[in-house]
Amino acid sequence: MQQQLAHHTVNGCNVRPGDLLGSGTISGSEEKSRGSMLELAWKGTTPIQLGEGVAPRSFLNDNDVLNLKGYAQGNGFRIGFGDCLGKILPAKPAF
Repeated sequence: MQQQLAHHTVNGCNVRPGDLLGSGTISGSEEKSRGSMLELAWKGTTPIQLGEGVAPRSFLNDNDVLNLKGYAQGNGFRIGFGDCLGKILPAKPAF
């Protein structure tokens, strides 16, 4: 995680309280155990249905809004975090 944080910040990108950094996915060998969108869409070759009224896609597009949710569950308990919303903004020109 230290290296990931260093790579994230070395070019001046701020890290603030509440920022969420991911280290990868927890996936298995079966299709139903794929984790990331890249895995679910099998490297872009198999588009997936993201929601009602949305055409199947393999990648996220500019202006897409994401809602990440997660939790851990055990015998008699469930703990997680609330909605984590973000919008994919178009890249800005470097000049």
